[in-house]
Amino acid sequence: MKKKLSRRDFFKTSTIAGTGFLVASGNFAKQSRASALQDVAVAGVGVGGKGSSDIKDASYYGKVVAICDVDKNTLEGQSQNFKDAKKYVDFREMFAEMGDKIDACTVSTTDHMHTVISAMAMKAGKHVYTQKPLTRTIGEARYLGNLAKSSGVCTQMGNQGSVEDGLRKLSAQFRSGVLGNIKEVHVWTNRPIWPQGPNRAMTLAKFSEEIKKNDPDIAADEIAEKEKQIESALSVVDWKLWLGTAPYREFWPGVYHSFSWRGWWDFGTGALGDMACHNVNMPFKGCELKNPTSVVAISSGHDFDSFPASSTTVFEFPANDWRGPVKFVWYDAAQMPPIDLTSKYGFEKVDGGGGSFIIGEKGAALNGTFKEEGGKEIPWLKEEETDFVIAPIDEQGRGGDSRHKFEWFNAIWQNKPEICWSNFPNHAGPLTETILLGNLAIWAAPEADKWGEKIEWDAEKLIVTNLDSLKTPGVAQLVRPIYQEGYENIDI
Repeated sequence: MKKKLSRRDFFKTSTIAGTGFLVASGNFAKQSRASALQDVAVAGVGVGGKGSSDIKDASYYGKVVAICDVDKNTLEGQSQNFKDAKKYVDFREMFAEMGDKIDACTVSTTDHMHTVISAMAMKAGKHVYTQKPLTRTIGEARYLGNLAKSSGVCTQMGNQGSVEDGLRKLSAQFRSGVLGNIKEVHVWTNRPIWPQGPNRAMTLAKFSEEIKKNDPDIAADEIAEKEKQIESALSVVDWKLWLGTAPYREFWPGVYHSFSWRGWWDFGTGALGDMACHNVNMPFKGCELKNPTSVVAISSGHDFDSFPASSTTVFEFPANDWRGPVKFVWYDAAQMPPIDLTSKYGFEKVDGGGGSFIIGEKGAALNGTFKEEGGKEIPWLKEEETDFVIAPIDEQGRGGDSRHKFEWFNAIWQNKPEICWSNFPNHAGPLTETILLGNLAIWAAPEADKWGEKIEWDAEKLIVTNLDSLKTPGVAQLVRPIYQEGYENIDI
């Protein structure tokens, strides 16, 4: 059995493999709860699905003292893995009872609950690891970034590819000028792999009407069976707590909990929110895709309830102090850049699963390969010519999610929030703001196969500058959401 790296072991180590900085015990600040040599006490909110691996990874470097989930089966299952951890269904009760016993928290819930949980933790001085996307709406991302900065806690968003050497090296290549001035960025994914599209909501009344119309002879039995199924599910899932900040709607088996929530505007962020924090992560850093001035989208159509089955979104970014203006195009549902665009640079085959194609004044890049127009390869810059910095690696050499948590714990141990690549103020927050502005454009494109209304954006003020001229309803609440009773609205 491999030994986990404790804080005591960490302090004994003179250097972290590959990081290039000296570890000296005198540079480490003590935690507010515990002495510097004790394990970080961790709570996990949302411990099923991705939350299961998040809390497991955190347990390699800290001690899990509390777990919370609105699904009682999930909670009981995880209690077998963390027998000493206290169990909670409501995160508010957890913080109220154990606030002085928790140092850090993982948040791996539905997107719409990220903000209130993360904010409560940070206000209590807890370090936070929140799954991607950081928030459901644009204003929430700004809010959490500001709160993380003012509270001084260590934060990390769960786009675990951030710690991979390849991603960091490639990002540094663009920032260091391998393609010169960046002009266009194209990123795509094969998501969604969950249901999306209009008219998917279901209620018992709607179900009853449909079953009576289609097969009246068995309608009574089918309706009774569905009622039993719903009752059984609600004996396990606290539906009111699951809805949380979102408006009330009827529970329906398999449509929301436990995975299909991603396709609903009230709870998730669709394909763009789910995958762009991964696929756009490198070009966002390498090409500095912050603060777009406009965005417009075309979709397969939606009903302001469920996301569309597919969409394409075009962002415009102004010039900054090291590059000119940039056009960024996002494609989902396995759509890709035009083949005549990629083949112009000698890229004849493009993987539809996901990737990035970036055009600069010297040529173009498909994922990690650089080519001039015509197809001649461009060599990578030497690492000493770039600002590449490796992420820390634990003594077991764990990668992926575990390494991402290790970077977060390094920040906690050293009391240096900036160690985390995806810390809320400097990276995760601005990245999420950019991504979710794309969702704002998709919201404004409800008609199938028709370009929607263009969103003009002032990133500094966090406002849609042409809001008064837009015909699309509900735009403002995708910037600044309104929570349901029982949850404190954010002040941006």
